[in-house]
Amino acid sequence: MPKELLQCSVITPEAQVFDGRVEFVVLPAHDGEIGVLPNRAPLLCQLGAGEMRVRGEDVHERWFVDAGFAQVLNNRVVVLTQKALRPDQIDRAQAEAQLAAARQMPTPDEPTARRKDRAQAGARALLRMASR
Repeated sequence: MPKELLQCSVITPEAQVFDGRVEFVVLPAHDGEIGVLPNRAPLLCQLGAGEMRVRGEDVHERWFVDAGFAQVLNNRVVVLTQKALRPDQIDRAQAEAQLAAARQMPTPDEPTARRKDRAQAGARALLRMASR
């Protein structure tokens, strides 16, 4: 019996950066990681900044994704994100500068404090990916 697979697409405003058949996908949801296997129940989730992974028989890919949305429906995973970078595309010095700038953001009110927290989390996730 053939192994069931997921069709996975990762799309940014500039291009479709990945489209392939995979065994599983790990998504960085805004509230934690979500693993997706074939025949998963339908799902629509908001993504946070973090590492997205896909693995299949002939593919093992990782990206830093910076927010967006993911939909899982009928063994198809569609990821829409502003940014999808492979580890070798991440500039460590730029990520460190991004974290320093996020730490300097003023926090006069709660919405600004949440933006500051998201900016810091995104920069830390970039640095983790650059370190691997």
